[in-house]
Amino acid sequence: MTTAAIDVPGYKAGTWVLDPAHSEVTFSVRHMMISKVRGKFGVKSATIVAPENPLEARVEASVDVTSVDTNDEGRDNHLRSADFFDVENHPTMEFRSTGARIEDGDFLVDGDLTIRGITKPVSFELDFGGFGTDPWGNYKAGATAKTVVNREDFGLTWNAALETGGVLVGKDITITLDLQGALQA
Repeated sequence: MTTAAIDVPGYKAGTWVLDPAHSEVTFSVRHMMISKVRGKFGVKSATIVAPENPLEARVEASVDVTSVDTNDEGRDNHLRSADFFDVENHPTMEFRSTGARIEDGDFLVDGDLTIRGITKPVSFELDFGGFGTDPWGNYKAGATAKTVVNREDFGLTWNAALETGGVLVGKDITITLDLQGALQA
């Protein structure tokens, strides 16, 4: 595990703010144990405070759970209900990093994920997309981060048994973040 300073070409220290028009939070989960359902959420905000050493960067992010979209209005309304996200009482999902490291060549961001008022530690595997200046002079960074969580750890326990055996909704949820941020002047 590496925690010493690393060199990331194009990296600049400073405060980075999420560009919501070019960012997305998606998820997938097993359905009926034979296929996957995919969905997405709107990102409310994300800020990265990046010191000279990228491994010391800190991330805070908030996702609008009320915006859940799986391309099925009935399912989306069920996901918003108390059976799942209980958006009336928990309208956001929050992430706050606690550290970053390199392990077996992978860049990992560790932190606390809060869903439905329950906070658990998670590790996102981060893949840097790169850095560049847009046509308006904004310095941008892009990255994809992915993790798998057990939804039951966050109180998302609703399910239905199938006549053929198994359950309607799988336990493991893959969360993928496709993010673009802008360095603040």
